[in-house]
Amino acid sequence: MILFVGAIGQELAGARDQARLLACGVGPVEAAIATAKEIIKERPRAVINVGLAGARRGSGIDVLDVVVGTEAVYCDLFPRFSPNRLRPDSALLEAARSALPDARFLPVGTTASVGGSSEVEVEAMEGFSVLRAAQLAAIPALELRVISNEVEEPSRSNWHIDDGLFVLQGATRRLLDALL
Repeated sequence: MILFVGAIGQELAGARDQARLLACGVGPVEAAIATAKEIIKERPRAVINVGLAGARRGSGIDVLDVVVGTEAVYCDLFPRFSPNRLRPDSALLEAARSALPDARFLPVGTTASVGGSSEVEVEAMEGFSVLRAAQLAAIPALELRVISNEVEEPSRSNWHIDDGLFVLQGATRRLLDALL
């Protein structure tokens, strides 16, 4: 069984009926707690964190781009604390490269606040926490994101949430098909 983890249920639509789904809640703390509890209960063969993300203005990353995390960076910790960087499972990363050839493969920052990551071009709120819970349980994990906004865009009314969820659903399905 593969566990798909998203902050909210709508982010999990692409994996319905084919995988175990967990809406973990928004932010790194909720993601870590919910994912760890579910891993203990279900013991999946892989964990995939899916969701929307923001990209830095001027990064060359466009709204609605699919991004696969090559590294999860916990931006709320001082860099000297370890671990604050995790790599996804290499087999899952290769499966994503095959299933999503047009995706961007980049580090994704995890932070509890919008704009809280200055060292990465892509920012989300749960990835590191989900991957860390999986790492501690020795379960392969990967992060899949779709860009819904520029990090610097203050008005959420200008974010492309519905379109981003639609693109995420298709990317999730393609990745899941490659993993089954």
